[in-house]
Amino acid sequence: MAIVKLVFAFLLSLTQILTPYCQFAFNGGIDKFFEDWSATDTFAEDYAVELEKDPNKDFVVLNFSDIQLNPQNVYSEYGEMTYEMIKKTVAEVKPDLITLTGDNSSSKVGYLELIELFDSFEIPWAPVMGNHDGDNGNYHHEGWDSKQLTNAEYCLFKFGPKDMGYGNYIINITENGKIIHSLFMVDTHSGAGDTDAGKINYGKGADGSDLIGYDHLWANQIEWYKWAVNGIKSVAGRTVESTVFFHIPVYEYRTARDLMCYTTTTESGSTEFFPTVESMDVFGSLREGICSPEGNNGFFDVCLELGSTKTMIAGHDHTNDLALNYKGINLAYSLKGGYGSYWDEDKIGGSILSINSDGEASFSHHYANAK
Repeated sequence: MAIVKLVFAFLLSLTQILTPYCQFAFNGGIDKFFEDWSATDTFAEDYAVELEKDPNKDFVVLNFSDIQLNPQNVYSEYGEMTYEMIKKTVAEVKPDLITLTGDNSSSKVGYLELIELFDSFEIPWAPVMGNHDGDNGNYHHEGWDSKQLTNAEYCLFKFGPKDMGYGNYIINITENGKIIHSLFMVDTHSGAGDTDAGKINYGKGADGSDLIGYDHLWANQIEWYKWAVNGIKSVAGRTVESTVFFHIPVYEYRTARDLMCYTTTTESGSTEFFPTVESMDVFGSLREGICSPEGNNGFFDVCLELGSTKTMIAGHDHTNDLALNYKGINLAYSLKGGYGSYWDEDKIGGSILSINSDGEASFSHHYANAK
């Protein structure tokens, strides 16, 4: 079996080499999977995927972030450690839904392995894209990844509206047929300089020069979010609490850190940030910088204005596990869910969003280690 997989991996690696030469032809083939959307459309309840909550218990969402299977570690010791850690965590948490907040894999083989793994749990699962899932199109393409995800039996992934990236979709949690909580799955793209749309996230240096950082939601995605929140409100007859899952954190993660965290020096001599107040929804720490956009796209303020989103869950920064309530919105990092790229042994595992019958969500971490 191992030999068959290695041969398959080699054949797929050839397609990765040829992918840059086939991008334009391939893009034409995937356009049909995107939906046409306009802010003037009427929101219909069946627009979103619905999952029914058991009234006798919380609805449990288990999130993994930055699994980062790449061509070098899919079949390595680190790949096996990743698979075992994920299996162990799923068995312990017993989630109703599994989510992935990006940087799932930078490999065609890795994507197929992840799909096989998560489908094997026979639990609905829903990923978003990270900045390494397509590696800017140099090695393989998010369109190819997206198509494989839509073919998976238990995966809820949708391409979403055109010209917003790959994978902007909504999951509504219902109880007795009524919407109690909405999950927004959104694509935060890659580098801010990749597209004209991404340039909204530029910042300015002290000398007035452009600072080009990571991308985030584009203006049309924010309009789509506003349309959906208001549409769900119309259907439900009230503002429904929601959670947004994305890969790259919004700029306000930096703002909250600077206002609400203190810094200390660890035994190793490194700097670590901790929240000034410990509570049930304020915990964890930051061991590395917050790699957000350099500019602010205004999405956080839109969330404040609409009053729906109470939790944002990001990945991207592998050794951060902070959850910090800022202006009534919980800005949370998910634990790193794999052994690709860099990691800290004590910050590996999955993160949990528990939703009660009132639609209120609480966030926590489930630390795990394959060793």
